[in-house]
Amino acid sequence: MMPDIAAPLFQPYRLGTCELPNRIVMSAMTRMFAKDGVLEDRVVDYYRRRVEGGVGLIISEGAAINGIGAYSAAVPHFYGDAALSKWKTIIDAVHAAGGRMMPQLWHAGLARIRNQSADQDLPSVGPSMVHPTVGDVSGQPAPPFRALSEAEIGETIDQYVAAALSAQRLGFDGVELHGGHGYLIDQFLWNETNKRTDGFGGQNLAERARFGIDLIKAIRDNVGPDFPIGLRFSQWKSPDFYDTRLAETPAELETLLTPLSDAGLSFFDCSTRRFWEAEFPQSGSDMNLAGWTKKITGKTAITVGSVGLSDALDVTSHHAYGQDGAARTGSSASAEQFAKLMHMFNRGDFDLIAVGRALIANPDFANKVRDGQLAELKPYRMETLTELI
Repeated sequence: MMPDIAAPLFQPYRLGTCELPNRIVMSAMTRMFAKDGVLEDRVVDYYRRRVEGGVGLIISEGAAINGIGAYSAAVPHFYGDAALSKWKTIIDAVHAAGGRMMPQLWHAGLARIRNQSADQDLPSVGPSMVHPTVGDVSGQPAPPFRALSEAEIGETIDQYVAAALSAQRLGFDGVELHGGHGYLIDQFLWNETNKRTDGFGGQNLAERARFGIDLIKAIRDNVGPDFPIGLRFSQWKSPDFYDTRLAETPAELETLLTPLSDAGLSFFDCSTRRFWEAEFPQSGSDMNLAGWTKKITGKTAITVGSVGLSDALDVTSHHAYGQDGAARTGSSASAEQFAKLMHMFNRGDFDLIAVGRALIANPDFANKVRDGQLAELKPYRMETLTELI
C-alpha cells in the first residue's frame, strides 16, 4: 500500500465542536485495568501513546455509569471523585499530546458478570425478566436478575446524564453511549430481551427504541446543542450471537435510526464483525452497516469491524475484550483489505474508521498507515491483553 492511497484518511474532520486531525478513531476496548472503579496510573500513558501514534479520536474503554451496571469490578467507573480524578488526568494528557477523546458510557444490564462485580450479591437488571443466555460469559449462572421499574428507568437515565455532564465538565470532547452488543440500551431494542408491556416495550423496533430516545434527549437537553453525542450500536450481541439482527431490511433499520438521530445524536458508531461484509446483501447493495446508517440519517458514521486485521482470520468470540467484533488472534491487515476500506470510504459510505485490536498491538498504527508501512504492523495476539503496550 502506497501512502497516497491512505491520504484521504489524514484529512481533518469536524464533529460538532470537536475538530479531528484525521479520520482514524481508536475503538472502545475493555482492558480490565481498574481497581475499585479507578483506572491504574499506567492507563494514562496507554492512551497518550495512541495520540502520539497518530490516532485522530479516542473512544475510551467502556466506563460504568452509577448503579448496578458495571460489567465487572475491573471496569472503570465514570462517577465518584477518585474515578473522575483519574479520568481528568487522562483527558489532560490526551489534550497535551494534541489528541481528542470521548468516554464511552456503559451499563451492561443483564450482561453484567455478576460473580465478578463489586456488588455480586445484588441481581442484575434489564428491561424484562428474560435473559438471552443460560449463563453469562464467565460460565456462571445468569440469575438472579430482575426487570427495571419505570421509576428505575428514569433514575438510570439520570445516571447517564450525570456521567455526560461529568465528561463535559472534565473537558472531554464528547460522549459515546454503548448501545450495542447486547448491553442495556440494546436489551431494550432487542425483542428477545424486551418483553415489557408498558411504554418502554413494543412489538417493533420503533416502539422499543423509547428508552434510547428518552436517554439521548435527556443528555442533549443537559449538555447543550453542540456537545457531540454518539451511539455505538450493532446487530450482533454478546457473547456469541453473531447472526442476530435488530433489523432485517434497510426500511426496518430506518424505523430505528431516524428517531434516535432526531433525538439529538451527533454520530453513530456502527459495529460489525467485518467491515467489508454487506449488511443487507438481498438489497443488491454492498454497503455495510455504517454505509446504510449514513444513507438513512445523514449523520456522521463510524465503521468498525476487524479493521487492521487479516480478512483470513478465523473470527470466533467477541470477548477478547475488544468491541470491534474481531478475533482473538490474527495477522495484520493486507494491502487488499485496505484497498477495499478506502474504496468504501472514498465513495462516502462512512466518515471515520475505528480500529480496535490492531491498535492494542500497535500504538503507532495510524502513523504506519500514513507512511505506507503495513508490513511493519505487529499482529494482534490474545496475550497482548495482559499488558498495556
